Amino acid sequence: MSGQDGRERPAADVAGTGAEWHGGIDAGALHSALGRALTRGGDFAEIYVEERDTLGMRREDRQVDQVTGGRESGVGVRLCDGERTYYAHSDELSEAGLFRAADTVAAACGRGAPGSVVDLGGVRSEPGRHPVAVPPEGVAIERKRALLEAGDEAARAAGGEVVQVTVSYGEGRQRILIVNSEGDAVRDDRTRVRLMTNVVAHRGDVIQTGYESLGGSIGFELLDESAAERVARAAAQKALAMLAASPAPAGSMPVVLANGFGGVLFHEACGHGLEADAIVKGASIYAGKLGEMVAAPIVDAYDDGSLPNGWGSAAFDDEGVTTARTKVIDGGRLCGYLYDRRHAGRLGASPSGNGRRQSFRHVPIPRMTTTYIDSGDATPDEIIAATPRGFYARSLAGGQVEPASGAFVFGVSEGYLIEGGRITRPLRGATLIGSGIDILNRIDMIAADMDIKSGMCGKDGQAVPVGTGQPTLRIAEMTIGGTA
Repeated sequence: MSGQDGRERPAADVAGTGAEWHGGIDAGALHSALGRALTRGGDFAEIYVEERDTLGMRREDRQVDQVTGGRESGVGVRLCDGERTYYAHSDELSEAGLFRAADTVAAACGRGAPGSVVDLGGVRSEPGRHPVAVPPEGVAIERKRALLEAGDEAARAAGGEVVQVTVSYGEGRQRILIVNSEGDAVRDDRTRVRLMTNVVAHRGDVIQTGYESLGGSIGFELLDESAAERVARAAAQKALAMLAASPAPAGSMPVVLANGFGGVLFHEACGHGLEADAIVKGASIYAGKLGEMVAAPIVDAYDDGSLPNGWGSAAFDDEGVTTARTKVIDGGRLCGYLYDRRHAGRLGASPSGNGRRQSFRHVPIPRMTTTYIDSGDATPDEIIAATPRGFYARSLAGGQVEPASGAFVFGVSEGYLIEGGRITRPLRGATLIGSGIDILNRIDMIAADMDIKSGMCGKDGQAVPVGTGQPTLRIAEMTIGGTA
């Protein structure tokens, strides 16, 4: 069956009006709260119920120096009235807390004809979308400490110039219920785990850092001591390699972006500009360009919130819309934006499953999930061999982007010179300078070695988990800022 967004609906888990749906709140209370929110006007009301359990651990200087965790729960009520949105939340997960939040948004809306509420049917859920074999909350904390120790020792064993290692582990389980005045009701149970290692290496007066992570919407089966060692060695190798780096030259040259973290450039320089709120505001260079060429013909790109066990994945977004693989660039042509419900309505489109929020305290906004340029048919070795002289960016650091123009500046945390079709010496202090559409049009080779990395993305005061990725690719010419 299909719902309000036109997507096929999974089978429902039926719960009667008197049955508890979430956190001690039953369907009757949810329906009443939607009606209370709409008593003074409005055309759409929504309730977001959340319970979240978290654990974080950090090992530094060969000892676990930080263990944090706990449970938080609450409810948020959103009321939309035309282009206006009203939002209230309560840390009290109860009928009383729910009704207070509903009454707050109703009072803020003012006076108007009461809105209507469609009766809630069964609750939809898809527990098999991102399966969890080993729930992390059931794993002894000693095993998690062992992960941190294994990573710490592996990083230190990589070289005597490693002077500091920080290994962090995080897990979380989020249980949500979303209902709205259109009769939709969705339940999702999300588990995520992540391991991160940061390494500092020192030689003379040179200090370099390396970072690597591994995470997913999955259970503890993703992680064991060998995985912790791989992550740690990768971080250490980055830091150690850059100790011998010479200052990067400035100028224009071909740039080869490595797979994985190279996708940060596409995420920042293009992805945010495809989020529908930027399109509605006219604050994106991609506004009004649907159907136009914005990249080289060999470029296909996607945002995929349904990627199996992906760090940025979920069965539903935070508005109850089923997540999907959304193609945004097809053969170089812009073919899609990333929509939440509100902005999809304003643009005459369907929600794409990109309405996301940090927690029940936040209103949903259009956000990326896992965004990547798709694989090509070359190999990384072929791309390097076809580049007589150029710059190889293996890892990117922070950067700045101007969404309205697409202009960006990104630091390179690990970079190398390409000479005679070979990667030769490491370079430090390089920056990549350009604009999104120009750089996308200059991509002339794409490999088939797709890799996706886990990270956190901040926007409008909200941080959400995202995946960024790409295969190795070459930009035919790009401006390099250097210090040589």
